[in-house]
Amino acid sequence: MSSIKAFRGFTLIEIMIVIAILGVLAALTVPYYLQYVRDSQRSTCIANLKTLYGAVEQRRMKGLDEIGIEELCSALGYVKGRPRCPADKSQPYDISGELPACPNVGKYPDHALPMQ
Repeated sequence: MSSIKAFRGFTLIEIMIVIAILGVLAALTVPYYLQYVRDSQRSTCIANLKTLYGAVEQRRMKGLDEIGIEELCSALGYVKGRPRCPADKSQPYDISGELPACPNVGKYPDHALPMQ
């Protein structure tokens, strides 16, 4: 006689334990992932602001003080395309002041150029 037992599958308890472990792992890793996304958006925003600041300074060095975002970001301008804050892409950067500013600096205070 053969003593082969048929495999019946996983029990409900085993499946619930696996789901609970996956839930705990997700709860531990999601905050780190969201922090990574926020940090990368902040870094991208500051890099965009530095690029705009450099373009504004180049334009001012040529003696052209009055500058608009359209001129700065046109095809023949100093910056290709029209950069926007990666956290909220609804509004372009403001270059009317002394330093270029993120339109979302009220919502994201760390999206600002460090003072030099």
